[in-house]
Amino acid sequence: MRNWVIAAAAIASTLPAVAQAGEARRAAFGALADGRAVEAVTLSNGHGVRATVISYGAILQSLIVPDRAGKAEEVTLGYADMAGYLKAPNYFGATVGRYANRIKGGSFQIDGTAYTLAKNNGPNALHGGPQGFDKRLWTITSVNDGPTASVVLSYTSADGEEGYPGALTVTATYSLNEKDELSVEYKATTTKATIVNITNHSFFNLGGEASQRGIYGHVLTIPAEATTPVDRTLIPTGELRPVAGTPFDFRKPMVVGARIRDGRDPQIVFGQGYDENFVIARDVSAQPRPHARVEDPVTGRVMEILSNQPGVQLYTGNFLDGTAIGRSGLAYRQGDGIALEPQLFPDTPNQPAFGSARLNPGQTYRNIIVYRFSTAPASN
Repeated sequence: MRNWVIAAAAIASTLPAVAQAGEARRAAFGALADGRAVEAVTLSNGHGVRATVISYGAILQSLIVPDRAGKAEEVTLGYADMAGYLKAPNYFGATVGRYANRIKGGSFQIDGTAYTLAKNNGPNALHGGPQGFDKRLWTITSVNDGPTASVVLSYTSADGEEGYPGALTVTATYSLNEKDELSVEYKATTTKATIVNITNHSFFNLGGEASQRGIYGHVLTIPAEATTPVDRTLIPTGELRPVAGTPFDFRKPMVVGARIRDGRDPQIVFGQGYDENFVIARDVSAQPRPHARVEDPVTGRVMEILSNQPGVQLYTGNFLDGTAIGRSGLAYRQGDGIALEPQLFPDTPNQPAFGSARLNPGQTYRNIIVYRFSTAPASN
């Protein structure tokens, strides 16, 4: 892990200084069924990286990144217009909350008061409910050019919305700098004690979204000694299971598809592939730390993910079934994208040993995620 930080610092020190190269451009993107307008903001830097964020769901709608030969291509799954996001959202690029991931039985307690949520994932609640943050229209409050181009979006979730207590005021700040780092910072404050766990649910394919090559050939590293294994409904059992000797050991670089069909491991069977939380730490840190590194050997694209959160959910698009048609006109199938979602552990509100997801009035929730892009040379 330390070598990643040293190498990244060395690379950053060799980058040429580009003053005021970052641009942010605002445009229309479409409309909702009730006529409300959806806007898009595109951030770009001097190295050919471009990120587009839309106000619906605070979604990362597009991310274009050059490969080792300088060819810029789309590296996220998603749609070219609003019709796709309304018809088959699949959480592509979405901001998910108020509580990302699963809550057992769609219920939790705060100070002895029980709260009931919609069960939108079998017997459990998932990603904030049927009308979570990913399906809300956010407000663009700030758009900035400069060495770091940025856009700030905000949303206020009413007290009782989707069953959660407290009016929650949330901001999502997307920033793109000249080190080829795309960051998203989520902040939230509340009027009542509540639970909060917000993350980004982008699906990446570093080989190119239109390449028709899935992510099973990507090489993945996750510096985690354990995972939080789940039951058949994908709720954590409470155990911290060491990754050693399992298909979930990514402490050293491993091809994603090498062990993804190992049916001897019940976790692979339950998730129909990888769909599990990795234990990066047991606390929320002040600054981002390494969560994962992904490399596509064919194009040379490398993505490192850093965050201040204690866990990262690995999901390999196991339930994509070909019915969603993406921006390139291709049917998205199982394994066409990889999601790595920094967050608190799943079902933390019902599992005190995992820590706390509680946010009180006067406190500020914060999740900072950094996607750092670079390229690796071709292997001989």
